[in-house]
Amino acid sequence: MFPKHPNPRTPLTTAALFAAAAALLAGCGGGPPSGNGPSKAGCPGVLPRAEAAVRRAEAADASRNGPDSGPAAVPGKSLVYVAQTMTNPGVAGVAKGVEEAAKAIGWTVRVIDGDGTPAGIQAALSQAVTLKPSGIVIGGFDPRPASRQMAAARAAGIPVVGWHAVDSPGPSRDPALFTNVTTKVEDVARISADWIIARSGGDAGVVLFTDDSIPFARNKADLIERELATCSGVRLLTYENIPIPDASSRTPQAVSSLLARFGKEWTHSVAINDLYFADAAPALRAAGRPGAGPPLNIGAGDGDPSAFQRVNSGQFQAATVPEPLSQQGWQIVDEFNRAFSGQPASGYVAPVHIATAGNSRGAGSWDPPGYREAYRRIWQTGEAHE
Repeated sequence: MFPKHPNPRTPLTTAALFAAAAALLAGCGGGPPSGNGPSKAGCPGVLPRAEAAVRRAEAADASRNGPDSGPAAVPGKSLVYVAQTMTNPGVAGVAKGVEEAAKAIGWTVRVIDGDGTPAGIQAALSQAVTLKPSGIVIGGFDPRPASRQMAAARAAGIPVVGWHAVDSPGPSRDPALFTNVTTKVEDVARISADWIIARSGGDAGVVLFTDDSIPFARNKADLIERELATCSGVRLLTYENIPIPDASSRTPQAVSSLLARFGKEWTHSVAINDLYFADAAPALRAAGRPGAGPPLNIGAGDGDPSAFQRVNSGQFQAATVPEPLSQQGWQIVDEFNRAFSGQPASGYVAPVHIATAGNSRGAGSWDPPGYREAYRRIWQTGEAHE
C-alpha cells in the first residue's frame, strides 16, 4: 500500500488509505510474485488477477461489435463540434471521425476550437449555439461551467452529444446530454494500473500524470491510483497535475525534476492522456534513459497516432489503452441520428483494449473492423447485419 500520499489534492485521505491497506492485507502479502520479474514486496493475491486482465485486454479482437440496428438516415442535418482544444490528439481524432461519418450520412460539420481555456470554451459554445446547427458535440470538456450556453442550446431545441464530457457513458441529465460517448473510465483506469502491476511483477515506483482541471481526467487519475493501491509492492511516487494545454511547456521540466528526485526508483509511469509522453520523451532522452525504459510508460487514453508510433518503435512509451477515436466519431453521428428520429441512445460502449508493439501490427490507431460498413447499412436500411 502507498505511503503517505505525495500530493494532498486527492480525495483519498491518509486514514482511508490505511483502512484500505487493512482490507487488502490478506491479498497483498510479501511472498515472491508469479509475474515477469523479481519483487521486493509484491502482491501474490492481486498479481494473477492483474495478469489475466492484461492478457484479455491485449488479445487482438478481429470481430465487430456495436449497434446492429437503428433509424435510417435523417437528411440535411448540420453539426458543430466544440473542441476543448485541438492540440489534444484524442479530441482531434474524434473530430476527424465525426467529419468522416457526417460525410457518409450526408450532413455538414463545423469544428470550433475552445483553445483549452474556460473563456475560450464558453465563447466557442456560444458561437455554436448562435449558428443554430441541428446538433452540438461537446468534445472533451465538462460543459457544466458553460451552463448558460448549455441552457441556450436547450432553449433552442438543439440536442447535445458529449465525448468525454462526463465520467460515464450514456445519457446525462446534468449536464443535459442526449448521450455521452466514451469507454468506461473505470475499465480504462483499472487496466492501466493492472498493466503496471503485471508488467512489474508487483514491484514498481510510479509517476502519475493528469490534468485536474478536467473532471473526467481527475476521476480517471483517482481510479488509477486506487487500483495501483491494491498492490502493496507498487508505490505512487508522485502525482503530477499538468493541464493538457500546458503539457508541452511544463512536462519536460517536470520530468527532469522527477529524474533528479527519484532516479532509479522511478520505474513506471501512467498518464491520463498519451500526449504527456510525447512531451516527456526529450527530457528522458537528454538524461540518457533508453527508449524502452525504465521508466516503462502506459497511456490511459487516447491512443492517437503519435502514441502508436512511440509504442511501435519502443521510444518512451510501452503501451496505450486507446479509445477507438474514429469509431467513436461515427458513433456520435449515429447517436444524433437517433435523437433526430425520436429514438433513445444506442447504449453502446466500446470495450477496453491495450495496444503494445506486440499486438498493434504496426497500426497507427486502434480502429476496430467493420463499424463503418455497419453504420452505413443502418443508415440505409435500419439494420447492420450482412
